[in-house]
Amino acid sequence: MTDDRSRRRPRLRFATQVLVLQLVVVVAVVLLTSAVFVRVEVARLERAAEGTALAIAQSVAAQDDVRTAVARLSVDGTALDRTALADGPVQQAALAAQRRTGALFVVVTDDRGVRLAHPDPDRIGEMVSTSPDAALRGRETVSWARGTLGESARAKVPVYAPGADATRADATRADGDRADGADPSRASRPGAGVVGEVSVGFTRDRVYDTLVEDSVPVVGAAVAAVLLGLVASLLLRRRLVRLTLGVQPEELVTLVQNQQAVLGGVDEGVLATRPDGTVTVCNPEAARLLALADPVGRPVRELALPVGLAAALDPGASVPSSTTVVAGTRVLLVDVRSVTRDGVDLGRVAVLRDRTDVEALSRRLDAVGSLTEALRAQRHEFANRLHAIAGLLDLGETGRARSYLADVQERGPLRYPVQHADRLTEPYLQAFLGAKGVEAAERGVLLRIGAETLVQGTVTDPGDCTTVLGNLVDNAVTAALQGDDPTPWVEVEVLDDGAVLHLSVMDSGQGVADGVDPFARRSPVVDAAATGDQGGPDPDRAHGWGIGLPLSREVARRRGGDVWLASAGGDDHGAVFCARLEGVVRP
Repeated sequence: MTDDRSRRRPRLRFATQVLVLQLVVVVAVVLLTSAVFVRVEVARLERAAEGTALAIAQSVAAQDDVRTAVARLSVDGTALDRTALADGPVQQAALAAQRRTGALFVVVTDDRGVRLAHPDPDRIGEMVSTSPDAALRGRETVSWARGTLGESARAKVPVYAPGADATRADATRADGDRADGADPSRASRPGAGVVGEVSVGFTRDRVYDTLVEDSVPVVGAAVAAVLLGLVASLLLRRRLVRLTLGVQPEELVTLVQNQQAVLGGVDEGVLATRPDGTVTVCNPEAARLLALADPVGRPVRELALPVGLAAALDPGASVPSSTTVVAGTRVLLVDVRSVTRDGVDLGRVAVLRDRTDVEALSRRLDAVGSLTEALRAQRHEFANRLHAIAGLLDLGETGRARSYLADVQERGPLRYPVQHADRLTEPYLQAFLGAKGVEAAERGVLLRIGAETLVQGTVTDPGDCTTVLGNLVDNAVTAALQGDDPTPWVEVEVLDDGAVLHLSVMDSGQGVADGVDPFARRSPVVDAAATGDQGGPDPDRAHGWGIGLPLSREVARRRGGDVWLASAGGDDHGAVFCARLEGVVRP
C-alpha cells in the first residue's frame, strides 16, 4: 500500500530540480570560498603574530642593560638568587615589554636555558619548557609550541654579550626538538658571544581577536552571492519552462529519439526549407552528399547546391516530383515535396538518394560485358584458326601454314573494324577496343588506334581501365556523330610508363564550347527542366552530358591519377581528353 502511494507521488519537475541543483551548487561554492578565505586569513594572522613576537624579542635582546645583566648572570656553575632576579633589571625589562605589547610572556634565559625573567616569578631559576638550543647557537626562530603558559606563537632570539658581534641570522621556523642524547641543561655549546636568549609569545586568542571582524565582509558577500544565485536560478527556471513549453525531459528525449530515427536512421539525405527558402533540417547524409557545412539557418541561395536542386527548392518555382542532379562526382536522385498543414505552406522537403555506385557499377558491368563478349569471340576465332593451321600442317602445306600464322600475328586473332588495330597488342585493351570498334561501326563511326600507341606491359586492373576508357570512347563517338565531318572518327592512343597507363581520346566533333566545364555538367533531365528545351541535347553539350566524365575522373583520382580536357577542339579535330591511371599495368 505504501509502495503504491510512493509510486503515485509526483516527482519534482525538471525545472524545479534544476533550481534546487543550482542553489546547492551556489551554496557549496560560497561555503568553499569562505572556508578558503578563513584559512588564508588564519595563516596571515599566524605569520603576523610570529613576526610581532620576533620583533619584540629582538627589541628586548638589543637593550644594553639586558645584555649586560644577562652576560653577568651567565656564569657556568654559579647559583642564581631567585629573589634578586625577580626584582632585577632583566625581570623589569621583560615585564615592561610584556605590558607594552600585550604578549603572553617575555622570558629571558642565560646561556644554559635557565630562566632569568618570567611573568610568573616562581618560575625564575628553572629550565625553560622548550628547547633554547637554536637561539643559543645564534639563530632566531619562530614557531608555534606549547609551554607552561599554554600554546602560543613564539619567537626566540639570542642575547649577545656587550661588545660581541650581534649580527643575527634570518628568522627560521623550528620545532624546538633537541638532538637525541643531548644534555637537557645544555644541549649544545652557545654560539660565539651568545650569553642567553629572549623568548616572546602570543596566545591564540590574542592572535585571532580580529578574525571575526575581518570575516564580516566575507559573510555579507556570501549571503549576497546566495541571494543573487537564487534570483538567477528562478529566472533561468522561468526561461527554461517557456522555451520547452512545459515539456518534461522524458518527453524531449522521446522527441529527439523520433527525430534521430527518422533523419539519422535512413540512408537517404533529407533537406527541408521554410517557405522563405531558409534551411531548417539537414541530416548528416544530406550534408555529406552535398558537401555542406552548417547549412541550417542559411538561405538556399547562399548554399553551393546543384542547379537542379536549387531550382526545385526555390519557393517561387513549381515543385517537380523527382529529378536527377550531379553533385560533384555523385549522381543523386532527388524527390521534392511541398509540406502543408491546414492549408498553410510549411516549406519543402527534398529526399536525396545516392545513385553514384549504382551508375558506376552499371557502367563497369557494361564495360566488363563488352570485354567478355570480345574475349569469347576472340577465343572462338582463335580456336578456329588453330584448326585451320593444324589442317594445313596435316596436309604438309608448311609454307601456307607459316604465311597464315604471320597474318594472324600481324592482324590479331580477330579482324575488328578498328583501323591500325595491330598497334595495340595488349590482350585486354585489344579486345575491349575491338568491341568498342564494333559498336562504333554500327553507329557509322570509325575507331582507330593512334600512332603513339605502345603498351609493353600487361593490364592488371581491366575493370578501372575499361570504365575510364569506355566512358571517354562513348562520349567521343557521340560527339563525332554530332560533328560536321562526313566520315566521323575517334582516335585512341594508349601508352604505358612502368605501372602507369596514359590514355588519349580524340574525336572529329565540334569540340567543347568556350566557358563550358564538361566535368561539371548537369544531367539531361535537369538541363531540359532548367532551359525549357525539350528538343534533345545541344551538340555543343555533347561532352559532359550525363555522368560519364565525373565518374571517370572519380575512378582515376581514386587510384592517384586524373582525367582532364587536353584540348577543347582544333581545326582538324574535336575535343581531346586525356587520362592517367596509376598502378594498373604490370611492366
